[in-house]
Amino acid sequence: MAAYLVVDIDVTNPVQFEEYKKLAPAAIDKYGGRYLIRGGAYEAIEGNWKPQRLTIVEFDSMEKAKAFYTSPEYQVAIKARAGAANFKALLVQGA
Repeated sequence: MAAYLVVDIDVTNPVQFEEYKKLAPAAIDKYGGRYLIRGGAYEAIEGNWKPQRLTIVEFDSMEKAKAFYTSPEYQVAIKARAGAANFKALLVQGA
């Protein structure tokens, strides 16, 4: 069953964040992830949720999503973004 990584990113240092943007896609790809949304325009239609930069990545399973998140490759990306962005993230199991 598919799983989704949903992330609201508040970029505080765009120059430094570019390094994260170079590293994360390779790690996502290695663990079978596929970007569905990557910071595109949005329109809130209910409630007051205002994500800064919304990203959604699909994985084949919750296990693969967790393997990606804890992988050595992604841990390097996390270190690269330290001080460059604030992340709110969750994993959601698909239907």
